[in-house]
Amino acid sequence: MAKNLTLTIDENLLRSARKVALDRDTSVNQLVRAYLSALVHEFGRQSESIRNIEEIFRTTRVIAGKKNWTRDELHER
Repeated sequence: MAKNLTLTIDENLLRSARKVALDRDTSVNQLVRAYLSALVHEFGRQSESIRNIEEIFRTTRVIAGKKNWTRDELHER
């Protein structure tokens, strides 16, 4: 079910958004919908990635071995 949303934005921003919408043969309303949809989708992808990384950290045990180098050795040129 679609819901209405009222936004208050700067007049110059709205004028520029209308030009962009006209160039893309769409409406400012559709531009806002598309932006919010992409934002929510990206947030979901980031959240899933974080969960996957946490799962890897939780279930994987890595033994890196003993440190046998110094900081100066790492930065030698």
